[in-house]
Amino acid sequence: MDVFASVFPDQLGSFSTIALVIASFFTSALTAAVGLGGGVALIAVMATLMPANALVPVHGVVQIGSNGGRALVQLRHVDWLIVAWFTIGAVFGAALGGAIAVELPSSVLRAGIGLFVLWVVWGKPPKFVNVQKRAMAAAGFASTFLSMFFGAAGPIGGAVLSTLGLTRHGFVANQAVTALVMHVFKIIAFGALGFAFAPWAGLIVLMILSGFLGTLAGSRLLGKMNEKTFRTGFKWVMTALALNLLWQAGRNWF
Repeated sequence: MDVFASVFPDQLGSFSTIALVIASFFTSALTAAVGLGGGVALIAVMATLMPANALVPVHGVVQIGSNGGRALVQLRHVDWLIVAWFTIGAVFGAALGGAIAVELPSSVLRAGIGLFVLWVVWGKPPKFVNVQKRAMAAAGFASTFLSMFFGAAGPIGGAVLSTLGLTRHGFVANQAVTALVMHVFKIIAFGALGFAFAPWAGLIVLMILSGFLGTLAGSRLLGKMNEKTFRTGFKWVMTALALNLLWQAGRNWF
């Protein structure tokens, strides 16, 4: 246990650490196999096990590893003009969102993540028509700003990307790279605001490694499951996680 305590953060016990590493594997497999929101699923699990002040920064670094791998594989399909416009917005979104996020009480953060998860699972992403590539600047601002609070805001960037006439490979590649940009600027912002990443390094490394293995195993792990059954089960599991977060937040208010 002394070795465990020296490698992993004091705020987490062995059960929570192991659970987070396993969650990283399965949520990465989820994204690789069926394209559902692994990032949103992971933030929902992390929010039930981790201190609120470390939740979004640690999630961001783990997602850099996940999106970085997918971006590297699909690099030849990236439209760098799209990425450039997205980056412009992401800079401002991270700066403004970071200034607000550090002031939020943990109960507000958990409630916000719970509501965001419910919206992603049960709501409909915004639809856009006749969008130009420069609209990705607005998507970069909005998604990065929101990710400072909720960890994952991919549905916003994805909604804009889906209107640009990209091929399937182009969509996946640009989604991965823009998500990578979003998380990089988010981490820079939290670092500038004084968050100490070093105590969480052991957990982060294990979650990135397990996430990589989950990506490789995704098709074999989930490919045989009936898609309709899976999507229904996914929605209810995510709903239960979101309601648990709202309950945790409500305990501090009443």
